[in-house]
Amino acid sequence: MPLQEKLKVFNKVKQTCDQTAVHIKSQAQHTEKQIKEFEKPVSTRGRGARIAVLKEEEKQKSQNMKEKIEQMNREISLSDTIRAIEGELKDEDISFLQNFKTMKERAQCTMPDPQLVSGGLIDVAKHLGNLKFRVWEKMKEIIKHTPVILDPNTASSRLSLSDDLTSVSRTDPEQQVPDNPERFMTYSTILGSKGFSSGKHSWEVELGDHPVWNLGVAKESVDRKGELFASPEYGIWSILLNSGTYTNGKGETLLLKKKPQRIRVQLDYDQGEVSFYDSKDMTLIYSHKDTFTETLYPYFSIGSAGDAKCTVVQICQSEV
Repeated sequence: MPLQEKLKVFNKVKQTCDQTAVHIKSQAQHTEKQIKEFEKPVSTRGRGARIAVLKEEEKQKSQNMKEKIEQMNREISLSDTIRAIEGELKDEDISFLQNFKTMKERAQCTMPDPQLVSGGLIDVAKHLGNLKFRVWEKMKEIIKHTPVILDPNTASSRLSLSDDLTSVSRTDPEQQVPDNPERFMTYSTILGSKGFSSGKHSWEVELGDHPVWNLGVAKESVDRKGELFASPEYGIWSILLNSGTYTNGKGETLLLKKKPQRIRVQLDYDQGEVSFYDSKDMTLIYSHKDTFTETLYPYFSIGSAGDAKCTVVQICQSEV
């Protein structure tokens, strides 16, 4: 009976091992399907890497389970022992008594119960848990973010935009564009596509050696058809470069130690402040302080580049 009980334990564990082997394969197939379904919009390279890791885990754990089953098959010699003892129990009395001591020793089972090791199944949670977040992390490495997108519907006919709406330059001759209400018709000006009515916002603009420009923020109701000066009085808070001189829009000259190639515009709407920094070392160039009551839009006005090598004003990409 002890041998028969031990045999039941072995058979039960072996049955569990067989079921586990089948389940590992099922887990791997289901997990692979989920990865493929979820990552359809993502590059096949990233999806292939995830599936390769899954396949390797399936291979390793299936092999471990196969070895466990083979080991148990070798160790399950109890059936033969039980049949032999049952045969000896039917011997004649004299033969039975002569072999009793040996038979009794063979009937004592000292073999330990087989144990299943934890972690034998596919770690589905590792492969599918937070999948959206992990895909986003991968995409973050290849996708660039531009904090300000230019609005072509506001662009003067003298301006030409890049296809991704992140850079602008003067064009000659003028383009044929409709005189819609949003468009600046008198000056070579353009606004960002998104306005701000609260909070803190910042963006950087690559100006290079462009000789004539004006950048900052403008209120939504700024005059887009008539005469316009880049000053707070007209609803524009900016800094300007013209003829080698930097000014603040109030007619005051800004004395800069060096010519900035890239400028950071920083808006704190609630505190009523627009600040301009040299992006290279974050040296403050100038700060406008006022009370804002309207939605403010990123503002750009681009003059003729003349003989300057750099003719494009580019909004810089930022970290996601």
